[in-house]
Amino acid sequence: MNRRLAALIMIILCTFSCTVENKGLPLKIGLSEEPRTLNIWFATDANSGKVLSLIYQPLYLRDPVSLKMVPWLAEQMPQFDPANLSYTVRLRHAKWSDGTDVTSEDIAFTGNLIKDFKIPRFRSRWEFIKRIETPDKRTVRFFLTRPKAVFLSRTLTTPIVQKRQWAKVVQKAAKSMKPLRALLNHHPEDPVGCGPYMLKEWRQGAYVHMQRNRHFFGRGKTINGRLLGPHVNDLIFKIYGTTDVAILSLKKGSIDMSWWGIQPGYLDELKEHKDIKVFLSEKSALYFMGFNLRRGPFDDANLRRAVATLIDKDFIISRILQGYAIKMHSVVPPGNRFWYCPDLPLYGEGLTAEARVKKAYHILKRSGYDWDLPPVDDNGNVVKANGLRLPGGKPMGRFTILTPPADYDPHRAMCGMMIQEWLRAFGMPAFARPMSFSSLLQQVKARHDFDLFILGYGRLSLDAGYLGVFFHSANDRERGWNMSGYNNPRFDRLAERSTGLMDINRRRDVILEMQRIILGDVPYVPIYNPMISEAVRTDRFTGWVETLGGIGNIWSFCQVRAVEVTD
Repeated sequence: MNRRLAALIMIILCTFSCTVENKGLPLKIGLSEEPRTLNIWFATDANSGKVLSLIYQPLYLRDPVSLKMVPWLAEQMPQFDPANLSYTVRLRHAKWSDGTDVTSEDIAFTGNLIKDFKIPRFRSRWEFIKRIETPDKRTVRFFLTRPKAVFLSRTLTTPIVQKRQWAKVVQKAAKSMKPLRALLNHHPEDPVGCGPYMLKEWRQGAYVHMQRNRHFFGRGKTINGRLLGPHVNDLIFKIYGTTDVAILSLKKGSIDMSWWGIQPGYLDELKEHKDIKVFLSEKSALYFMGFNLRRGPFDDANLRRAVATLIDKDFIISRILQGYAIKMHSVVPPGNRFWYCPDLPLYGEGLTAEARVKKAYHILKRSGYDWDLPPVDDNGNVVKANGLRLPGGKPMGRFTILTPPADYDPHRAMCGMMIQEWLRAFGMPAFARPMSFSSLLQQVKARHDFDLFILGYGRLSLDAGYLGVFFHSANDRERGWNMSGYNNPRFDRLAERSTGLMDINRRRDVILEMQRIILGDVPYVPIYNPMISEAVRTDRFTGWVETLGGIGNIWSFCQVRAVEVTD
């Protein structure tokens, strides 16, 4: 009997020892560049944002699947009082990484700091807040000067800082000759946050070491249906100067994740590696061609529609982007499902090259355009055209498509070259011209001296209110966001109305109509949204959460855990 018991115990012990978890392993993450700062108010670069997103937390964030707002540092959704135009937010029991309580005073301090210093990145989110009250330690009440839809999607997603750490910094900056500059130039050595991780060490040029925050409010709790950790004690962000070295490190196992967009040329070999998984995710991004509507000939919507019809987006995606992109038909990415308008004009979609030419030809022919040699001959055959003439008979003058240079973005540069060829074959004297990115922006945003340009927004907000920013006529000014000089009074009225609609479904209807107007007038031709390609090792960690924008998100870092391995 004793021998049987001993044998049973040995079996149990053997089984237990054969499936052990790599709990002590650090999760090693490759970054393409070093973070520029750990000052949350000055962190405009992507890599600083990645590190800081694990330290400073907002009241609300988005569910990775539905993209709807969900309570995070807040305990529940905000309560609206229409009589006082106020929102009340109740906080979870939470602590800062130094062990002190997160209170409503911290929330109020953060908002007032932004308002007082007019911090550029956050100012527009808070300028309409009249005052902030703190009835008790876990209750904060926001009073608005007017209804503002972005309060829910933008104001309440602002990262919160600790009053105790920042109060002296703010007081000192306020007394300086240039308060904002003094605040932005502050270098926090030990940022106190309430996120899942805290800074352990930053050895510049080499790595950033982050350690699990034992006070993280979500640890061991189920939030929005997800049981949270974090389950990994240490994160090591390693800095790589070149993609080649980083990819080699991933294949060798020196890092467990590449937190940057991997170029298509590397993906095939990574997919063949048995211990590597490649994640392909849609971005919240827009890459497009814009027209200058302030002068002829592209002040004519029919000419713009014809150009849009001639652009072969399928060719661009399959040949230039090697299939790693999504076709764009709206200025809102299709992955942003709630705000995306599905019923829009699809210029040239599904047509052959000849059919696109014929359609564009009929658009312009009906509008009074003519050619010395038209693109469609008397027998209905498509031929190489020459000498497009504007309504009235004047020859179309030479025009330029400005693009970033190939060493900055080869995809946009090549798009410009291909569009040039399609337009020339149609009889238009188009010339693609790559130029330095800063010079391009100067031409387009400051001088407004251009014909066409190809640019992109790589990180669009998930709140589609940016439509009003990009296309409202009031933003057609030097360095304004309305780069094309678009002016449509009906669009302006809808954009103004949308900013004050607190009912999200009514606001959605308005924003869908705004997209229909934009795509009817075509100040921009949406072209593509590049896929973000990320790779991870599967032999040490699992649990990555996919969402719009990739697997590098707060949900992933709260759920990733070491895999079980057998001895």
